[in-house]
Amino acid sequence: MTFSEENYLKTIYHITAASGVEVSTNAIAEKMETKASSVTDMLKKLAEKELIVYKKYQGVLLTEKGKLSAKMIVRKHRLWEVFLVDKLQFSWDEVHDIAEQLEHIKSEKLINKLDDFLGNPTEDPHGDPIPDSKGKINKVEKLVLAELYENQTGICIGVKDSSTQFLKYLDKNQITLGSKIVVLAKEEFDLSLRIKVEENIVTVSNIIANNLYVKII
Repeated sequence: MTFSEENYLKTIYHITAASGVEVSTNAIAEKMETKASSVTDMLKKLAEKELIVYKKYQGVLLTEKGKLSAKMIVRKHRLWEVFLVDKLQFSWDEVHDIAEQLEHIKSEKLINKLDDFLGNPTEDPHGDPIPDSKGKINKVEKLVLAELYENQTGICIGVKDSSTQFLKYLDKNQITLGSKIVVLAKEEFDLSLRIKVEENIVTVSNIIANNLYVKII
């Protein structure tokens, strides 16, 4: 596959994983920031390679072959993110764009050796699961912080929004993976939360609270 084909395949995978339904051409175009006509051309190519099921004016679905191929791209991306953070000391808000380039490396042997070198991690620096060499993903039960009630406590296990701006916001408020978060109060007016993160007390908006994954303890 070309880099462009891999990017489309990964995008379709992420959208279907989030929605659980067929993907529209417009949804892909919006995510890829391109024209619907360009998407249509690419979908025809992916269909010819039996990576997707595509019919004009209907949704798009990944075939089993396409799903596995997409998982392998995601696997490479997330392993490289772990490497960049754990071994090269990049911050978690810096690694996405670099991993976008590294994920296109074709060598399966290299990626499997990288996996072993890193100790076979199951999650990337943002808490997202890493598929193994067979495409298996260990799913973790999680909630968003906004779903917790007052006096409930959770551990931060991931982020829904992995944008640089959001991750920098979390760094500024000392919220990282593994942080213990206690909900002290929930404002009825705008659903903002007053929380205790380790020893710091901060107020976060409903938008922030809906982009933080936690596991109740």
